[in-house]
Amino acid sequence: MKDFVAELKWRGMIQDIMPETDEHLMESMRSAYLGIDPTADSLHIGHLVGVMMLKHFQQCGHKPYALIGGATGMIGDPSGKSAERNLLDEKTLRHNQDAIKSQLSRFLDFDSDAPNAAVLVNNYDWMKDFSFLGFIRDVGKHITVNYMMAKDSVKKRLSSESSDGMSFTEFTYQLVQGYDFLHLYKEAQCTLQMGGSDQWGNITTGTELIRRIGGGKAYALTCPLITKADGTKFGKTEGGNIWLDAERTSPYQFYQYWLNTSDADAEKYVKIFTFLSKEEIESLIATHREAPHQRALQKKLAEEITVSTHSQADLEMAIKASDILFGKSTTEDLTAINEKTLLQVFEGVPQVEISKAEYEAVANVTDLLSELTQGVVFPSKGEARKMIKGGGVSINKVKVESSEAAVNYDLLQGKYLLAQKGKKNYYLIKVS
Repeated sequence: MKDFVAELKWRGMIQDIMPETDEHLMESMRSAYLGIDPTADSLHIGHLVGVMMLKHFQQCGHKPYALIGGATGMIGDPSGKSAERNLLDEKTLRHNQDAIKSQLSRFLDFDSDAPNAAVLVNNYDWMKDFSFLGFIRDVGKHITVNYMMAKDSVKKRLSSESSDGMSFTEFTYQLVQGYDFLHLYKEAQCTLQMGGSDQWGNITTGTELIRRIGGGKAYALTCPLITKADGTKFGKTEGGNIWLDAERTSPYQFYQYWLNTSDADAEKYVKIFTFLSKEEIESLIATHREAPHQRALQKKLAEEITVSTHSQADLEMAIKASDILFGKSTTEDLTAINEKTLLQVFEGVPQVEISKAEYEAVANVTDLLSELTQGVVFPSKGEARKMIKGGGVSINKVKVESSEAAVNYDLLQGKYLLAQKGKKNYYLIKVS
């Protein structure tokens, strides 16, 4: 057995831990679970810390359970929230569950014959047949209101000026989550629950139920909530969440998010979001500190997590797309990226649309870049000729050698030309 707790500790991934948890895990293979909110059909990078905890747990020889909160998703968890979340129907929950399992499969081994193969469960499957009377008789009577009121998540919600209070439904959330732990303790010998630090109260309610009803001992471990050094919210951009679904957040955008991490955050994130060893990370940090302008740490972080979440091919396309803006790319790189990525790379640059008939009839490149593009690239033919003569103009990353050159470029994705003047001024011409 590898020491799971020691692994998380040096990575900065432990906030709270019950006494004797590490000794318990070193005795034999154990089972642990972590709950995942199923309110979307994709995880976002805020979920990744929990996913990494499950992965490390499996790598250390233990059996991870990923619990989809189907029943709890129908209720809403007050932890860290100022309002109730939207409640979902069963069809939506099942769809979201399938999508989430597909993403988790990039990290966890669900399919092998290994004794510690991961398992996906949904608490809706054991909660759906519970009657209200049955639940309050068999579960509710074992936990006092005083105990529940003492939880930080409840106290914060009730004392918040922006809150309208807490519904009974939300108040009982910790009982439902606590019952999940009891159920998995009985049915799957789960003796540990993991989660974010905001879940500590809910998790310990589960250990208390196991002590009172199950007659056994269970353990709890939480990780810190991830923050950014500048105070802005981790995992958020102007466009919203950074999703693991490539349709919601493209591999290029995903790669760019990590590449643009600050030095302070990169040193923290490379421990949490990669599987590099302690020695590799220490060497990488030392190298980065010697030459921070080369951003070796951010590049390695972005590479590792993009491959883990997407694929090596997606990483290579993201790197090619990123290089385009910095003058290192070729025409082949441009043609290798798809239309969605091309438009994302050049989001915000001046764009102009011309007809295919106009494009095929234009006399030369000077006319194309001045009159035909309505002065967007060059306001006059004279200015276009002057810059072409100076060697400062290219189309699709090929330098324009003559102002009288014929226009016979292959269109990117069958419809685009990329004009560039100087090192940093790009223009996207759409031919339709």
